[in-house]
Amino acid sequence: MGRKWNNIKEKKASKDANTSRIYAKFGREIYVAAKQGEPDPESNQSLKVVLERAKTYSVPKTIIDRAIEKAKGGSEENYDELRYEGFGPSGSMVIVDTLTNNVNRTVAEVRSAFNKNGGNMGVSGAVAYMFDATAVIGLEGKTADEVLELLMEADLDVRDVIEEDETVIVYAEPDQFHAVQEAFKNAGVTEFTVAELTMLAQNEMTLPVDAQVQFEKLIDALEDLEDVQQVYHNVDLGE
Repeated sequence: MGRKWNNIKEKKASKDANTSRIYAKFGREIYVAAKQGEPDPESNQSLKVVLERAKTYSVPKTIIDRAIEKAKGGSEENYDELRYEGFGPSGSMVIVDTLTNNVNRTVAEVRSAFNKNGGNMGVSGAVAYMFDATAVIGLEGKTADEVLELLMEADLDVRDVIEEDETVIVYAEPDQFHAVQEAFKNAGVTEFTVAELTMLAQNEMTLPVDAQVQFEKLIDALEDLEDVQQVYHNVDLGE
C-alpha cells in the first residue's frame, strides 16, 4: 500500500500550498459536523474525526472555534453532502465529495470540470465499487514493529502497517479510526502526520505523461471548486 501513501502525501503537499482555501473547506466541514450532533467532539464522533484531520493540516484554532460557535448559534445555513463519480483521461476513476447549499450549482460545476479536462461524469456507483473506505493514520518516532506491538496489545487487527520515509502508516477499517489513535495516544503519541478517513483505490493505474498532465488539471479544477471537500482517484502520481 506504499504507493497509496505517496498519493496522500501529494494531496497534503498540494493542500498545504493553498491554506486559505483549505481552511475555508475545513470551516464548512466542522460547522456541518457540529450542527448535525452535539458541538462537543467527545460526544460527536463525526466532529472528532474532522478535528483530528484539521489538526494534521494545522487549521488555526480561531477557524475551528468560529465554525463550532456558528453551529451553536443555531445558524439556518444548511448543506447537503453529495458524492459524484466519474472518469478522467484514459479511463481513470474519480470520486468527488461535496458539501453544498445549492445542488444545481454544484453538479453543473463538477460536470463542467470533468468535461473541460478530458473526463465525464458517471452515474452513482459507477466507480465507487473499485474503492475501499479506509482509515489512514500516520506517525513518526516509532518503527513498524513497535506500532504492530502497540496494536496487538490494544487487540486491534488492522489491514496493513508500512514504514516509509521515517513515517509509519496504518491502514485500518473506518470504524477503527478512533481506537487506533487512542492506542497511540496511550503510548504517548500526540501528533499524527496524517489522520484521514479516505477512499483508497483497490488498484492504481499509471497514465502516459500527456494523460497525467491532463488528469492533474482535472483534479486541480475539481479541488478548486468551493463546494468540493474531497477528491479521490486511482492514479499513481509517483513520487
